[in-house]
Amino acid sequence: MLQAAISELTTFRWELADEIEHLARHGFDRLSLWRTKLSDLGVEQARTLLRQAGMRVSSLQWAGGFTGGDGRSFRESVADALEAIETAAEIDADVLVLHSGCRGGHTRSHAHRLLAEALDVLAPEAFARGVTLAIKPMHPAAATGCDFLADLGHAACWVRRFDHPAVKLSVDLWQFGHDPALPALLVDLVPLTALVQVADSHGLPSAERERLPPGHGELRLGPLVTSLIEHGYAGDFEFELVGETVESLGYDQVLGQARIAADAWSRRVPAGAM
Repeated sequence: MLQAAISELTTFRWELADEIEHLARHGFDRLSLWRTKLSDLGVEQARTLLRQAGMRVSSLQWAGGFTGGDGRSFRESVADALEAIETAAEIDADVLVLHSGCRGGHTRSHAHRLLAEALDVLAPEAFARGVTLAIKPMHPAAATGCDFLADLGHAACWVRRFDHPAVKLSVDLWQFGHDPALPALLVDLVPLTALVQVADSHGLPSAERERLPPGHGELRLGPLVTSLIEHGYAGDFEFELVGETVESLGYDQVLGQARIAADAWSRRVPAGAM
């Protein structure tokens, strides 16, 4: 079966114990943890609940902001990311999602230099703990100050040049699934991709646009998922579904729809590709 996970941002109002129970009921054994909710519960208690349930952590979200756009200094952002790497290792998360930070008042070259300087510190620490740092590029209309890496091809080139085994990409199909150039990019993206995030959409991404359950929008998610697997992607597909539609449907129904989509996509993949 396709390796499908659910982001805690999808089940925003549930506690971890409730998430574990409902995910298991719908056949999910993978969960992406949000650091804010994790800090409220505590790492030790979360680890106990996850291990008792046999629930795997697909990723930990998130760290970054190395350009200072969120009000923290470069040193503070790096220190926070080091803490996040340690947390990811403690909860057996293979992936820590990173945001580069907005360009702000920096030149583009200086923003790139800040990211490289941060990863020069972070990548060896992550590698030593078995954690992959997945840089998440974001469409410029949806970035809202999170990311100066606003083009998927550009981000892939950056990761390729940085050339460290602990540094890869998080590819969000909600951000870039509308791009007609994406199918042609997939063969080059797959070796660089540690995580794929999934949501449907009506129209181009924006800060106001909902992250819809599959089938509620117009993205051709099935062919993209199938192509990723056929090109060799073997990581997790995280459903990160957020907005009024999710709240009106209710989390249980949304999980059921995500399960149906994941199973349907699994059936599309030729035998031997997974």
